[in-house]
Amino acid sequence: MNVADLPLLSLITFVPLIGAIVIAFLPRDQPGLIRAVALASALISFGLSLLLLIGFNPTNPAFQYQEVHDWIPAFGIQYKVGVDGLSTILVVLTTTLSWISILASFRPIKTSLKEYMISFLILEVGLVGVFISLDLFLFYIFWEVELVPMYLIIGIWGGANRIYATLKFVLYTLVGSLLMLVAILATAFTFQNATGSWVGAFDFITLRNFAVTSGFVGNLQLFAFLAFFLAFAIKVPMFPVHTWLPDAHTEAPTAGSVMLAAILLKLGAYGMIRFAVPLFPGAAHTFAPIIIVLSLIGIVYGAIVALVQPDWKRLIAYSSVTHMGFVTLGIFIFQEQGLQGAIVQMINHGLITGGLFLLVGVMYERTHDRTIAKFGGLAGRTPVYTAAFGFFVFASAGLPGLSGFVGEFLVLLGSFAFNPWVGAVTASCMIWAAAYLLYMFQQIFTGQLSDFLRGLGDHLTDISPIEMLTILPLAALIVAFGLFPGLILHLVQGSVTTVLSEVQAVSAIHLFFWQ
Repeated sequence: MNVADLPLLSLITFVPLIGAIVIAFLPRDQPGLIRAVALASALISFGLSLLLLIGFNPTNPAFQYQEVHDWIPAFGIQYKVGVDGLSTILVVLTTTLSWISILASFRPIKTSLKEYMISFLILEVGLVGVFISLDLFLFYIFWEVELVPMYLIIGIWGGANRIYATLKFVLYTLVGSLLMLVAILATAFTFQNATGSWVGAFDFITLRNFAVTSGFVGNLQLFAFLAFFLAFAIKVPMFPVHTWLPDAHTEAPTAGSVMLAAILLKLGAYGMIRFAVPLFPGAAHTFAPIIIVLSLIGIVYGAIVALVQPDWKRLIAYSSVTHMGFVTLGIFIFQEQGLQGAIVQMINHGLITGGLFLLVGVMYERTHDRTIAKFGGLAGRTPVYTAAFGFFVFASAGLPGLSGFVGEFLVLLGSFAFNPWVGAVTASCMIWAAAYLLYMFQQIFTGQLSDFLRGLGDHLTDISPIEMLTILPLAALIVAFGLFPGLILHLVQGSVTTVLSEVQAVSAIHLFFWQ
């Protein structure tokens, strides 16, 4: 059978669900079998996503691998999925980090193992589903699906303040999600009133064509954009709705932090590029100046606050505010290099920050502490671990030759082309990023071995082969994308061209209270 004839997207999405169902029937006294089934499910999904990537045609601007089935015909709701270049690379990123995170959980997770692995596999289902949905109602369902397992992962297997962190995460996300649901329904009702039919009322491609031709009326477009944008901004998270992030990162188990930083934050940026801007381009122009200012504040704020963090996991969490600020800035300057840089930065942040959280987890398993002041001289006892951590630190700081440099450089080029002052502020923040990352590295790894670490004795061991296996794929991709950024840029060029052609063809809408 030809691969193109397979329901590849459905297989990638629901193989982890099948794995979760199998695990549910396995006996609790066989942890090895539970771990094996979870890892195998994630690896099968990963392998299928590679087939998706290999068979994808970057020169075709249309959505590929489409699957369409009627779901609720009375309202035109369908199970409709498909991918373009942006979706494809995010699906592969999700499946890659899923099996890595499950492997990284083998040693740390010892209690309620069945429930943990089931939650993790269902999380993967929700994440992949978000990236492939071409029906707004289906998109919303998957958007909510990923919330439940992440709530459980933080709330059950997290740190001492896990209940506070997970409730804060859920409340923030739910507020944005409910507003987005209202906007989805308002958009569908508007389309139905304009066309006299529910057919296509939730179909993204139909609605995008409607937005380009007839367009949504001014006030509806403004309010709908704000509702979509708020839901996505909370997930990114943008300043000032970012405050759930440090707590969730700090309290989540290592694999939860990896998926939270590497994938969940990308849902917000993906939603902006895929839905908010194409469906409401006039409103996107209207609010772009405010979003650009908030992005710049987030870039500066995240870097300064990271510099004074006492917990190195929390420091990395605040660095995400800075890095994702680059992403939202690149999206809303509506410039080709800026949008290319935003997408590349999304991928880079997933690989680099995911690797950093994995490495923090490696040392936490040995020391059960993350206070920077208690560390020092770690390089002498764990040279391999030190080299690995240093690699990811330099990648995060934007060292040329590694992938972190490419995304930031493209956003900088786009920022200077948009406005020299915006470019100057953005460029200055790269210095802050180097400051907090190198400060952390110096404090933890150089100098004499601290009394705290000396007291651990033989428990302070270097990174193990299994732990190295979790970070080597990420390191290899960081080098590959740093030396050959065209691997990403060629894949997403069609997505970039389509979004910019739609948003640049319209002008800003006057705010309703100015009319």
